[in-house]
Amino acid sequence: MRIRRTFQATAAVAAATAAWGLFEAQWLRAVELEVHVPDLPAALDGLRVGHLSDLHLGSPSLNVQALRKAVDICRAGGAEVVAISGDVRARVAGDAALRRELRRLDPALGSFAVLGNHDYGHGEDPFADGVPIDDLGDCGVALLADARVEVERGGSRIAICGLAPGTVARDRAADGHDLAAAGGDLRILVCHYPEILDRVRPGDFQLVLAGHLHGGQICVPWPTGKIRLAHTSRAYLEGIYSRAGTTMHVSRGVGTTFVPFRFCARPEATIIVMRAV
Repeated sequence: MRIRRTFQATAAVAAATAAWGLFEAQWLRAVELEVHVPDLPAALDGLRVGHLSDLHLGSPSLNVQALRKAVDICRAGGAEVVAISGDVRARVAGDAALRRELRRLDPALGSFAVLGNHDYGHGEDPFADGVPIDDLGDCGVALLADARVEVERGGSRIAICGLAPGTVARDRAADGHDLAAAGGDLRILVCHYPEILDRVRPGDFQLVLAGHLHGGQICVPWPTGKIRLAHTSRAYLEGIYSRAGTTMHVSRGVGTTFVPFRFCARPEATIIVMRAV
């Protein structure tokens, strides 16, 4: 009898934990942050940049529902530019849903994306098929692989630059300098890996957008702060970091990978408001 009760209690705790993990994976945060930029032209003061990351469409999860909520947040938050910092699609099976939701973004100045390691099946993800998406133009998203695009707001130039994940992983000196060299009144670098902040040259980019780490995805609350069960040694885990005049935002991401759960690491969609100093 005692063994049976112990088993029932254990099963109940496991079921409750799994239910919470599934719930939190859908409990998307709408985050709004201000980034202050010296000498930002008046025309760009108040520019609203939507940042999404780590969608992981196609993996066994509720990631499609999470992406739908993230798109709603970008639309309701008035994002004029949307940047997606990698791990867009895990499997070809997620392609149709991905395109359907991305078409709904439709920001005034455009949507831009880079790929991440899971797009190529790197990172021991059993659910990634290693077939990277090669074009998102039909849903209004420019896919940037070591490339830049310029858009204009009120006569001021905004350069959105994107580094391919293979470039960053292969070349420890990769910093996007060549992409920034053509100038722009506001230069934004989109890169999957947060460690790029240690490589960019002062003055090249005012804003860097990254993801990759999911805020740990599975974390254990602790009196001294949560214990992350993944990426424990990383310097840049989530939120805002500044270095030599560059501000980086590391997103917790929208979706999940490996398991469809999150604990103490709610997913997020972020609106970054650019402010002149």
